[in-house]
Amino acid sequence: MQKNVGKEDWVAMFKEVGLDDDAMKQWHQIFEKRHPEAHAEFLKWLGLSPDKIANIRTCC
Repeated sequence: MQKNVGKEDWVAMFKEVGLDDDAMKQWHQIFEKRHPEAHAEFLKWLGLSPDKIANIRTCC
């Protein structure tokens, strides 16, 4: 049994409900704006590297 839901799982679920890349970027922007620390923790929980986390938080 998988303990953690990975990035690929989240992307697949987002696509399954109809989100495209632009919508997913918007989701990250809203998450970062409303809850920056929780967004950072979420990205860390996904197992992303610190560099990837910084990139997502600044580009989105």
